[in-house]
Amino acid sequence: MSDLNKGRFNPAFATVTTLFFMWGFVTASIDPLVPSVKAVFSLTYAESMLTQFAFFLAYGVISLPAAFVLEKVGYARTILFALAAMLAGCLLMPVATHFNAYWFVLVALFVIAGGITQLQVAANPLAALLGPPKGSHFRLTLSQTFNSLGTVIAPIIGSYLILRGGVFEGAISAASRDVTLRNVDTQFIAIAVILVLLGLFLWRLRRLLHVPHEMDDANASPFAAFASRWALFGGLAIFLYVGAEVSIGSIMINFLHAPAIMNVSFAEAGRLLSFYWGGAMVGRALGSAVLIRVRADRVLAAAAVVAMLLCLVVTQQSGLVTLMFGGVTAGQVAGFAAIAIGFFNSIMFPTIFTLTLERSSAPTPSTSGLLCMAIVGGAVLPVITGYTADHAGLTLAFFVPLVSYVCIAIFALAGASRPAQIETPPVSV
Repeated sequence: MSDLNKGRFNPAFATVTTLFFMWGFVTASIDPLVPSVKAVFSLTYAESMLTQFAFFLAYGVISLPAAFVLEKVGYARTILFALAAMLAGCLLMPVATHFNAYWFVLVALFVIAGGITQLQVAANPLAALLGPPKGSHFRLTLSQTFNSLGTVIAPIIGSYLILRGGVFEGAISAASRDVTLRNVDTQFIAIAVILVLLGLFLWRLRRLLHVPHEMDDANASPFAAFASRWALFGGLAIFLYVGAEVSIGSIMINFLHAPAIMNVSFAEAGRLLSFYWGGAMVGRALGSAVLIRVRADRVLAAAAVVAMLLCLVVTQQSGLVTLMFGGVTAGQVAGFAAIAIGFFNSIMFPTIFTLTLERSSAPTPSTSGLLCMAIVGGAVLPVITGYTADHAGLTLAFFVPLVSYVCIAIFALAGASRPAQIETPPVSV
């Protein structure tokens, strides 16, 4: 067996991959929450997007402290701290709904996201480090495949638990609002139970979550990545990618529900959202194989260009809804195009992340902290997208992710002209 094959499948890598599934599941659980809180609290699109703002704001606030923690205590303890924070946030959610307070819901989401931020700061570089350098793109993309599996399952379960009954059946009343809020409680309590079981599992296997010389950077500054221009460029690409992906996922249910698009129920739109995330899962599974044979910068450039074109298709459908294409309306074409973007989103995060790690002149924990801080794009761009939707319509709101994909393509082209400066050390497990 080759060294690459030995590095692909080992107990440590498999253990880390379970974490990717869990944070994908929790993150995608927010998408069904958006139309739910919009209805319960009578919010505008921009106001309902504050759920995503509160969630992804944590990346901007927590990432650098998480990088500091990672440098001081190592990967295993950082991951266990992260799961504890996620658990605390899930348990806060029933308290928030009990008091019928939207601001408290946002606080609970921030706490959950703080834990996920700490988890990502540790798990993303760990997945890349657990094997030979030439397999880093493959390993992180494969782990992200299981992250996508979580994002596929979450909207299906969330649609069943949250987007049925209550405010989604008949007039909005105090009783219907209470039913919907109890449905929200059920989902987050279930997530809390899973987190407890996962934490116990990882506690038993914590000795696997280490890499050689991981404490060498214990005295490094978490701000070191700000001195690396390539780390900053990678951070901008992550900011735009996550913002685009979350913006599309957040408005997808309302977009597909619109009469001019697919005219389906909220519950059905929630199930269709799983195809958006499912496309990312399939794309990552295929992409992990492609990345063994094709340079990562080329794959990233191609994916960004196609995603940009699909956004363009969506934005051009608004005045063509009466046209027919073999029995499919132009609105349905826009809906399918929006869903298809998920497939091309698939390899963007792992390839941006590993391309940046390879080229950054800063220590790995610091670079990882900066890249995870850039995930705050998931807080900023959805609010801009929601504001655009309020004033120009859901269809034209796709111009926001369109611009993001243009910039990501530029990052990929720049990566092709800059060779890797450092190689990730292999790990024997």
